[in-house]
Amino acid sequence: MKTTGLSFLPKLALVLFCLISLTYIAILGQSLLAPLLFSFLMALLLLPAATFLEKKLRFKRGLSTIFAVVLMIAVIGGIIFFFGNQLTDLWQDWPLLKEKANVSFHELQHWISSTFHVNTEKQISYLNDSAEKALATSATVVAATLATVSSTFLFLGFTLLFTFFILNYRHILYTFLTSVFKEEHREKVSEIVSQIQSIIKKYIIGLFLQMLIVTVLMIAVLSILGVKYAVLLGLVAGIFNVVPYLGIFSALLISCLITFATAGAAKVLLVLIAFVAVHAVDGNILMPLVVGSKVKINALIAFVGIVVGEMVWGISGMFLCIPYLAMMKIIFDRIDELKPWGQLMGEGVKPLKKRRVYQITKKIKLEEKE
Repeated sequence: MKTTGLSFLPKLALVLFCLISLTYIAILGQSLLAPLLFSFLMALLLLPAATFLEKKLRFKRGLSTIFAVVLMIAVIGGIIFFFGNQLTDLWQDWPLLKEKANVSFHELQHWISSTFHVNTEKQISYLNDSAEKALATSATVVAATLATVSSTFLFLGFTLLFTFFILNYRHILYTFLTSVFKEEHREKVSEIVSQIQSIIKKYIIGLFLQMLIVTVLMIAVLSILGVKYAVLLGLVAGIFNVVPYLGIFSALLISCLITFATAGAAKVLLVLIAFVAVHAVDGNILMPLVVGSKVKINALIAFVGIVVGEMVWGISGMFLCIPYLAMMKIIFDRIDELKPWGQLMGEGVKPLKKRRVYQITKKIKLEEKE
């Protein structure tokens, strides 16, 4: 009797080799692959607008694609313009922030001297040594900053071009994707593609809706607390919240530093409480309602994906990991050999719970929803 297929160890070695090779290719091709994957998400988001222009207003394919991409540019440009105005206000108050930081620095020196019995001269000597080391590496820091700015513009340029091409040639890409598989698998491939398109589009819309709600909540709460730059800090919190788990902590750190420089330590505590409260509302109400129901990835896999995405592609990898993990789960759930991986990535099957029935009158009764 002949046995087909590989044994466990060769199969494991092949899988590990493929994973390592794909990761290495992803690292080498970051400048091309990262904007391409981001453009695919943007194309899914802009697809309804492009389809509407084609079918309802009778626009040609190229013209409808151009209008959709211009719409995306207008939205992104509006956000950048608004964010820049807020940063301009912060820059105008920069002398006040420096003065406040100087006062806080002397207070911190006094506290260290009284608590740890380290005199001021030793503190200043230590800071001078650190400053000399920082100046010695300043050229590297400036070069890294310039490289980051240039790579950001390159990323945006590639994203716009790829979004245009994906929208413009979407039927060719779809035909290729369905034709490359065997005839008996085409129906399943078409089903997977349509489900990915629907779920990811809803996920991106839900993500932007969540970002908007968190921004409005933070602006409202910080304004009530009388925090200066409430609009800027609320906008930072909403944008950074797009990056799961780690984004809210980065926004909290920035907000606490700016608040400490402008209002003192007492107000920082209020800002901390405000962030915790809004994050609790976001995690327990907003996320399940507008995002969690669209992409059902458990927290463990999501966190591992975020860490791996950051290691491979940095911030862009952290943002892209969740929607592409959702795509992988959709594919895994519909291929018999990969269903265990789909179950691993999911939230598990909740046990059936008997629904309660409340008898109001003989003819009227209320029954709990599932």
